[in-house]
Amino acid sequence: MVLTGIRKIEQINRQQPELKNPDDVLIKIKSVGVCGSDVHYFTEGKIGSQVVEFPFAVGHECSGTVIQTGSSVTQVKPGDLVAIDPSIHCGVCDQCLSGRPHTCRNNRFLGCPGQIEGCLSDYIVMPEFTCFPLDEKFNETTAALIEPLTIGTYSVELAKTDFQDKTIGIFGAGPIGLCVLMVLKTKQTGRIFSFEPLEFRRNKAIQLGTAIAINPFTDDAFEAASKHEPLLLDIVFECSGDQKAVNDAIKVLKPGGKLVLVGIPPDAKYVFDMDLMRRKELSIQNVRRQNHCMEKAIELISNGLPIGQIVTHHFLPEETQKAFDLVANYQDGVIKAMIDFR
Repeated sequence: MVLTGIRKIEQINRQQPELKNPDDVLIKIKSVGVCGSDVHYFTEGKIGSQVVEFPFAVGHECSGTVIQTGSSVTQVKPGDLVAIDPSIHCGVCDQCLSGRPHTCRNNRFLGCPGQIEGCLSDYIVMPEFTCFPLDEKFNETTAALIEPLTIGTYSVELAKTDFQDKTIGIFGAGPIGLCVLMVLKTKQTGRIFSFEPLEFRRNKAIQLGTAIAINPFTDDAFEAASKHEPLLLDIVFECSGDQKAVNDAIKVLKPGGKLVLVGIPPDAKYVFDMDLMRRKELSIQNVRRQNHCMEKAIELISNGLPIGQIVTHHFLPEETQKAFDLVANYQDGVIKAMIDFR
C-alpha cells in the first residue's frame, strides 16, 4: 500500500524482496500500526525536511513472522513472531560508537522518505539486529505495539528523575501520550494530569490511570491544574505536537520544572514564551524516537502493561485508505488503528 498523493493510498504489486546480506531476515508482515508520523506524510506529504516522493510506502510499527534467514543469522528462525525495530543504524559513526544509534549519521528508517520504503506490504527484509523474537505472551497486535511503547519508555527515561511523588502532566492522550502514561504508572509518581480535547481519549486516559483529565480547549489549563496543584507540576510530557499545548505546558510547570517534547509539530516549528521560561528557569528535553528500549518495552508488556487497550480499530490492507482517513480526522473514537495482513 503506497501513498500516491496527498490523502491518497493505493495498492500496487511489486516483486517480493530477497535476502542480499548474510544477516538479512525475510519477514511476512502480520500487523502494522497507523502512527501519527505516517499521518503527517498522508495529510501533508512531509515532516519538516523529510518530503515524500510519490509513490511511497509508509509504516514502521509492525510485527511479522520470519520466513527466511541469511547464513549468519542465529537469533531468529523461520516461524518466529518478531517485533521489528524500524531503525537501521550503521554501527560505525561517532553517534553509534557513543551509544546513540538513534541519531546515527547514516540512519535508515522504515517508511521515512529518502531512506527505506515502509512496512505496509506483505513482505520486508530487515537486518537481524532489528528483529526481536517473542514468546506466547504476545500476539501479532501487541507485537506491533512494542515500537510505539519504546517511545513512551524512552521519553520517561529522558526525564531523568526518580519520579517519587512528582506531579506530572501529559499533553495529548493519543497512542504516544497513553504509552507515556502507562510507563509512568509502573513508577511511584504523584498525581498525573492528562490534557486532551477529545472526550473519548480523556476517558481512555482515566481508564489507564491518570488522576485528572482536563480539556484544555474548554478549561484554562493553568487554572485547572493550579486548582489541584497550587505549586504546579514538576514535569510535563508534550505528546501532541500542538503549539497551544506547548504554551499551556510552560504555564502549568513550576519553577525549575522540565518540559519533555515528544510530539511532532506539523510545520516543524514551535514558538516559546522565553520570558516565562527564563523566569521559571525551565529545562527542555527533546525526544528522538527511542534508544535501546525495545527489550525494556517487551519486558513491560510481559509483566502486564496493558498495551492492547489503546487499540480501537482493525482494518485489512485493502482498507488502508479508510484507516488513514479515520485516524487523520479523529473519527469514530479512534485511538490506535491497526492494519492486519493475512
